[in-house]
Amino acid sequence: MQLEILDLSIIGLYLLSTILVGLWLKKQASKNMESYFLGGNTLPWYMLGLSNASGMFDISGTMWMVYLAFIYGLKSVWVPWLWPVFNQIFLMIYLSIWLRKSNVLTGAEWIRIRFGDGTSGKMSHMIVVVFALLSVLGFLSYGFIGIGKFMEIFLPWEFVGQYVPFDIPLQYVPHFYGIVFTTIATFYVVMGGMLSIVWTDVIQFAIMTVSALVIAGIAMAKVSPETLALMTPEGWTNPFFAWELNMDWGNLIPAVNERISEDGFSMFGIFFMMMLFKGFFASMAGPAPNFDMQKILSTKTPKEAAKMSGFVSLVLLFPRYLMITGFAVLAIVFFSDEINEAGIAFDFENILPMAINEFVPTGLKGLLLAGLLAAFMSTFASTVNAAPAYLVNDIYLRYINPKAGRKSQMTASYIISALVVVVSTIIGFYVKNINSVLQWIVSALYGGYIAANILKWYWWRFNGHGFFWGMATGIAASMVFPMLFPDILELYYFPLMFAVSMAGSIIGSLVTEPTDEETLKAFYIKVRPWGFWKPIHDKVVAENPQIRKNKDFKRDMVNVIVGIVWQSTLTIMPIYIVIKEQTSFFVTAAICAITVLILKKNWWDNLENAVNPDGETVVKEEEKAEVI
Repeated sequence: MQLEILDLSIIGLYLLSTILVGLWLKKQASKNMESYFLGGNTLPWYMLGLSNASGMFDISGTMWMVYLAFIYGLKSVWVPWLWPVFNQIFLMIYLSIWLRKSNVLTGAEWIRIRFGDGTSGKMSHMIVVVFALLSVLGFLSYGFIGIGKFMEIFLPWEFVGQYVPFDIPLQYVPHFYGIVFTTIATFYVVMGGMLSIVWTDVIQFAIMTVSALVIAGIAMAKVSPETLALMTPEGWTNPFFAWELNMDWGNLIPAVNERISEDGFSMFGIFFMMMLFKGFFASMAGPAPNFDMQKILSTKTPKEAAKMSGFVSLVLLFPRYLMITGFAVLAIVFFSDEINEAGIAFDFENILPMAINEFVPTGLKGLLLAGLLAAFMSTFASTVNAAPAYLVNDIYLRYINPKAGRKSQMTASYIISALVVVVSTIIGFYVKNINSVLQWIVSALYGGYIAANILKWYWWRFNGHGFFWGMATGIAASMVFPMLFPDILELYYFPLMFAVSMAGSIIGSLVTEPTDEETLKAFYIKVRPWGFWKPIHDKVVAENPQIRKNKDFKRDMVNVIVGIVWQSTLTIMPIYIVIKEQTSFFVTAAICAITVLILKKNWWDNLENAVNPDGETVVKEEEKAEVI
C-alpha cells in the first residue's frame, strides 16, 4: 500500500470532521429554503469568496491542469479560457451586481422576474431547469471520474480487496472509490446545506494553500532551472505563441507529441482565438445555473457580490498554480523515463497522484491528500447543493406541492440530492476520461447556453419564447454535433452552435408577443442593466423621473480588459516563482501592480454608484438588507 498509518489517520480525521460539521449545522440550515440553499444571506463575502475558490480548486480540474502544464508549459495558462476562467472578471465588474439585485433564490427563479409568469415565462423557466440538471450531472460525473482515478494510485485494490467482502473487476476499481467518497460528500451537504459547504470550504482552502506551498517548495528544492531547460522543448517557458504551437517533444518524450495531436491544440493561434471568441460571449451571458451562481445569490448585498467575485481570483490562482507547476516540474524531471517506457499507453491524467506518491513525505502526504479530497468534496458538495435548489424550489414547490411545509421541503431536498448523485454516478461509468467530459461541458453544452443568456440581459425585446427556443436549439445542438463531428474538437464547431442558438433566440422572440410591459419595467428598475433598453427606460422615466440610465458600459468594458490582464498575471507569477524566472516574475508583478491601481480607481471606488445609480433618491441595497 502507498499510504502509511499516519497519512490514513489524517485523511480519516478530515472525513470525520466533514460529517460532524454537516450534523452540527443541520438544525440551522433546515430553518427554511433560504437558510438551506443561500445560508440565509448571512455569510460574509470573503467567506463566500474562499468557499467559491475552494469549489474551483477541484481534484479533477487540478489533475487536468497538471497534465496541461506538463505538456504545454506556460502556454497552458491560456487553455482554461475554455471555461472561461475570466468569466469571474465580468462577474466582478458588473454581472454579480445585476444578479444579486434580482434578489432571487435560483437562476430559474430569476427567469420569472425577467419574463413573467405567463406561458413564455413557464417555458423559459423549465428549459433553465433542464440545463441546470444537465450541467450538474455533467460536473458530478467529471468529479466522480477524477476522484476514482486519483485514489486508485494510493489505495491499490490488491490491498483494499483483502478487507472487502466482495470482488470488483480492476476496470471498475476507480468507480468503487468514486462511490465511497461521493457518498461522504453527499452526506454533509445534504445535512448542512450552504452553511455546511461554506464552513468546510474555508477549512479545505486553508489545507490546499499549505499543501500548495509545500509542493512548490519541494519542486524548487529538487529541480534547477538548468535541469528543467534540458528536459523541456524550446518554448516551454514562454507564454506567448504563434499560429502553430511549435513545441516538439520528439527528442524528449515522443508520446507527448501524440497527445498534443489528440488534444487538437497544434494550431494554437486559431485555438486561442476560438477560446477568446467563445469566452467573451460566455462571460457576457453571466454565470450558468450552478454553485457559482448560488454563491453570488448567497451574499448579503450586491456590492458584496461584486467583492466576492473579485476575491475568488485573488485567493485562488496563486496557490493553485504554485501546486500545479510544482507537480508538473517534478513529473517532467523524474517521470520522463517511465513515460517513455509506457509510450502512448501512458495516462497523463495520472501525473498528479503519481507525483504525490513519489515526492511527498509521510504526514505531509496525508495532509495533501486530505486537502485534495477536500477540494473534490467542496466542488462536489457545491454542485449537489445546486440541484435540489432548482428541483425543489422551481419544480416541487411551484408545480407539485405549492403548500409544502418546511419538513416536506427539506425531505424533498434530501431525496433529490441523493438521486442526483446516483444518476451522475451511473453516467460516470460510461465516461472515457476527465478531458472528454470536460470538453463536452465547456464547449458543447455551454456553447448551447450562451446566445439566449446574452440576450436576456441586454435586449428588452427578447422574450420567454425566444429564451426557450434559443436554449432548446442550443442544448439539442450540444447533443447532436458531437455525433456529427466526432473527430473535431468541440470548441471548433462552437460558432455554428452559437449561430443555431442565436437564430432560435431571435426568431422565437420576433414571431411572438413581447414580454408584458409591467414585468419589463419592474425588472429594469430593480436590476438596471445597460444595453438595448431605451423603449423601457423611456417609459420608466415617464413614471419615475428620478430613475437614471446605466451609462457604465464603456467603463465596465475597460475594467473587464484590465481585469483579465490582472487575472492573467496572478496565474503566471506563481509559475515564474517555481521555475525561478526572476526577471519575468518582476516584470509580471509590475504589470499586476499597475492593473490593481487602475481597478482601485475605476472599479472599487465606483461600486456604490454601480449598485445605486439613482443616488440618494433610492434606498441603498445595504439599507434594505438591514431593514429586512
